[in-house]
Order: sequence, then structure tokens, then C-alpha cells
Amino acid sequence: MVNGAKPDLANVMRLPPADVSTGENELDSARVEARKHLEFYDWVLSIKGEYLGYGAEGIIYIFLFEIEPGRPEVPGWIWVIVGDVPPTYIPADDTRTPFEALDGYIGALEDWVEAARRGKSVAKLMPVNVDATPANAEMLASRLKFLDEKILPELKR
Repeated sequence: MVNGAKPDLANVMRLPPADVSTGENELDSARVEARKHLEFYDWVLSIKGEYLGYGAEGIIYIFLFEIEPGRPEVPGWIWVIVGDVPPTYIPADDTRTPFEALDGYIGALEDWVEAARRGKSVAKLMPVNVDATPANAEMLASRLKFLDEKILPELKR
């Protein structure tokens, strides 16, 4: 991270080790999905710690992972967003809180929606696991609107 700064850990809840259930099935499933998403990348040598930044059951989960990076340019802290939205990771260099992570996520996906609506390439945008069609753009746009209007204000408090 830049100048050794860390995300704001006051805004997250430390989760038990990966082999211990939280007791909440939906949260445990989202946590497994987030870990798998992150462990897919070869620049993650190991996960050292994990935190829940926010969870809205069945809608969205924002996790913060402390990792052992496999390359020097990779930060030691990574946000992972999963749920009823395209999964992604966001380096925690400039995003210190769950609010900032979700706000950046929404902005990046709004760029994807605009490109898909216009039939432009999405190759250099945040990856989304569906075809970049106008119909898929509209479905994603409605989810992003919900996140922007209902979830993001919850995180701003």
C-alpha cells in the first residue's frame, strides 16, 4: 500500500479462520465465493486475514482480505465484492472503507453498462461474466441503481 497505509479496519469485522463457520449460511457461502475469486489469481500467495466490510443477504457482500502478494506491485490488502452482482476485486491502495470500495465498483460497472449499451468494446473495463449486450447492460444498470440508492447510503453512515 502507498506509504504503508492500511484500510480503515474500524469499518470492518474480522472473520474467524477460513475453516471455521460464522454460523450464517449465506455469509459463509459468500465468503467461500470471495476466497475462491481471490485465490484464482496467481499473484495471491496466501490469505493472511479476512474481514467483512458489509453484507446485505442475497444482494451483496464486501470483504477485505489481507494477502501475501506474489509480486511486489500487488498491495497486501484487497477488497472482494460478491453476491447478486458480478464478482470483482479492488486493490485497497486508494479505497480505505467499504463505502469507497462499493462506490468505485459502481462507477467502474457504470462504464461497462455504457459501453455495452453502445455496442463498444468492454475489453479494457472491469470484467463482467456476461456478454456485453444492451439487454445485459440494462439488467446490470438496474442492480447498480439499487446499490447506489439503497446500499451505498447505508455505508456512508
